[in-house]
Amino acid sequence: MKKLVIDPVTRIEGHAKITIHVDDAGQVSGAQFHVTQLRGFEKFTEGRPYYEMPSITARICGICPISHLLASAKACDAIMSVQIPETAVKLRELLHCGQIIQSHALSFFHLSAPDLLLGMDCDPARRNILGIVEKHPEIARDGIALRKFGQQIIEGLACERIHPSWIVPGGVNAPLSSAVRDRILAGLPEAKIITRRALDLLRSVLDQFSEEIESFGNTPTMYAGMVDEKGLLQLYDGQLRFTGADGDIVADQIAARDYSQFIGEAAVPDSFLKAPYFKPAGYPDGIYRVGPLARLNVAARCGTPEADIELAEFRQRCGPVAQSSFYFHYARLVEIVYGLERIAQLLDDGSIIDTNVRARASVNSLEGVGMAEAPRGVLIHHYKVNPDGAMRWANLIVATGHNNLAIGRSVTQVAKRFIDGTRLTEGMLNRVSAVVRAYDPCLSCSTHAAGTLPIDVSVVSPDGRVLDRARLGA
Repeated sequence: MKKLVIDPVTRIEGHAKITIHVDDAGQVSGAQFHVTQLRGFEKFTEGRPYYEMPSITARICGICPISHLLASAKACDAIMSVQIPETAVKLRELLHCGQIIQSHALSFFHLSAPDLLLGMDCDPARRNILGIVEKHPEIARDGIALRKFGQQIIEGLACERIHPSWIVPGGVNAPLSSAVRDRILAGLPEAKIITRRALDLLRSVLDQFSEEIESFGNTPTMYAGMVDEKGLLQLYDGQLRFTGADGDIVADQIAARDYSQFIGEAAVPDSFLKAPYFKPAGYPDGIYRVGPLARLNVAARCGTPEADIELAEFRQRCGPVAQSSFYFHYARLVEIVYGLERIAQLLDDGSIIDTNVRARASVNSLEGVGMAEAPRGVLIHHYKVNPDGAMRWANLIVATGHNNLAIGRSVTQVAKRFIDGTRLTEGMLNRVSAVVRAYDPCLSCSTHAAGTLPIDVSVVSPDGRVLDRARLGA
């Protein structure tokens, strides 16, 4: 028996490794996806005032701080028992659309494009963003420009691109100016052109990856995402829907406060990443996926004209329920189209520049739950406070956590399909890493273990011998 280790998994946010077990005949007998970092935000926020939670939890991640700000602020809104002003709702969603665009652009153009455009078997010294700049400079420029547009939306609204303090319990702390509104509107046409080119590009190369599409996590699972009462896609405000692998609705219109009736959390021995599961099906059978692919699978429609056209073509190409995780790349571009259209709708609403943007209150409930769709999927913040508003307990279920079981299953499937231990190549190993990148995991966000932490401590001598070992939580 041989053990292959991919450490680290590259072109992802955070730290992870993959262990692949190969028998004497060169066949893969199993594989594990390990998340090797621990953050522990739930514990060290205990005792802090609840209204500090948006700013604290935004520091979990530099890629999607806006998502944590939104989910945290919504949990604080619930603790205050306030209905925030309608303009504040629109401004929060507008900021969130900028976040979705910049994050999806980063994933597609910078992290995944080297595999898609240069090839899975390309020399790893060239299979990176610098290789894209060299061979496809126009695509590299498009990626930079589209991500810049999303970040400029965040900067225009919140005055900071990373970790802004603009989203607060009760709404936002300043209205939108007409100048910023006009500047965002002026940038929309170019952003739409770039997104159209990216969609055309992706569709042109899909047929080159038929083997990957067939094996990149295409095992049927459930899906979860937020929708409104009509079943339309929602990124900021909506209720949770679970569908089966056949597309049938399993559970619908689940309010944030009721999430724990449907989502359980397990701690696993080989990772610091929790393993959420659909409670009625039990662990580990209740496997489901979240994120762009899941959102397009659970929603009846996007609800904006161009995105609905793209969704129809997506379903024609990928099936009424797209099973392969390879299609996450495609789904991200469809969501960018939706985000750009939604931005235009929000900015065309005259009330978007109203100045009533914050409701104020103190503690009126000792518990609050906030839920939003982060770029990578459903994000849940659950807080409990004492009567003075000090945090007693927190639980975060982050998008990559929801996908933990699916990522592990996908890694195993790809390893068994592509790894040949008798003639191992770098391209084989890259495909195992590439299926992880398809999910675009944000591991810094997600490593908040529940229950007993699975810790493996080894004492190793200078010559590599293991002198002692202790396993906790195994």
